[in-house]
Amino acid sequence: MKFDFTYFNPTKIYFGKTALENLSSELANYGDTVLLVYGKGSVKKSGLYDKMIKILNEAGKKIVELAGIKSNPSYKQMMEGARLVRENHADLILAVGGGSVIDCAKAISISAYCKGDPWQRYWIDYEEVDNEIVPVGAVLTMAGTGSEMNGGSVITNEEKMLKNGRVYPPNVYPKFSILNPEYTYTVPKYQMASGIFDTFSHLLEQYFSGTDDNTTDYVIEGVLRSLTHSARAALKNPEDYEARSNIMWCATIGLNTITGLSKEQDWEVHMIEHQLGAYTDCAHGAGLAAISTAYYKYIYKFGIDKFVRFAKNVWDVNTDTLSKEEAAMAGIEKLSNFIRELGLPSSLRELGATEEMLPLIAKSTIQGGGYKQMDENDILTVLKNCY
Repeated sequence: MKFDFTYFNPTKIYFGKTALENLSSELANYGDTVLLVYGKGSVKKSGLYDKMIKILNEAGKKIVELAGIKSNPSYKQMMEGARLVRENHADLILAVGGGSVIDCAKAISISAYCKGDPWQRYWIDYEEVDNEIVPVGAVLTMAGTGSEMNGGSVITNEEKMLKNGRVYPPNVYPKFSILNPEYTYTVPKYQMASGIFDTFSHLLEQYFSGTDDNTTDYVIEGVLRSLTHSARAALKNPEDYEARSNIMWCATIGLNTITGLSKEQDWEVHMIEHQLGAYTDCAHGAGLAAISTAYYKYIYKFGIDKFVRFAKNVWDVNTDTLSKEEAAMAGIEKLSNFIRELGLPSSLRELGATEEMLPLIAKSTIQGGGYKQMDENDILTVLKNCY
């Protein structure tokens, strides 16, 4: 392991069919008022909302609601939640939904008592959070982001056309998360596939960096293989509990920092997609899918040995008779085929992007990268290649 690290994750996970039974005991650890945050209606259609209200009422909690969180949660929604926390003196923010809802809940938790503009302080200037943080709990209904066990929060400022993310320290992580794979059954197949590729991309962003031999890369390869196998099973039968449970746990592992330990990491695909999302409001995983193949074709020569390893260890490509370049490209082609299997877009055009948007997206994207440091021209080239 090349780099020293400290690992700590404070989130308690309740996993499985009976996971929700633990909510009552968790609620006992917090005060009287709960801000219930959820999305646009699927929670009510599935019956989960009624279960949540019943448990909260039985626990004697005052319930304040913030509904309608978008798939790309907005700064405006975040600030409305912060207002509700302050005015009602909420003791716990309970997020019921996918990663967008949980991201928004974490953003509300740090912004409610912020002195000054939280967007500028915490998402632009990356200041340390120096105010009261309201605790967050989560009930997960869509697997993909890993937000249930990390400090990440991605928010879109629609006025400024910026979609910015930040990973906050462990005091912002959810205190507990309830993961019942059955709650993901009602997610439409496209959203399921989008979540699966979001997880896949998280793993790739951590994997495609470094030239050292470390345990983390072997862990990532194993999770990628599990995710691919279970994704194919879930596409055939969306109510395959074993497949959906594996996908849910892969998503959590994929971004609870365990698969990033002692790694340099990349994250430029995510940076590009964030700005694509700011301009098109596309599903995050779908945007990542449209960008990934073009990005990796652009950078693979700078880290070719890892791309050969990816082809061999993740996709079982027989590399013995292939040149390094042929092997690397074979692995990227397997990735492209998997995206098609998932039914996700392979071009930005399919997501509503226009040619006029491409320079604007490139200009506003945070520059970085792993094997190749990307500048604005590099990013624009990648965008054109996947348009």
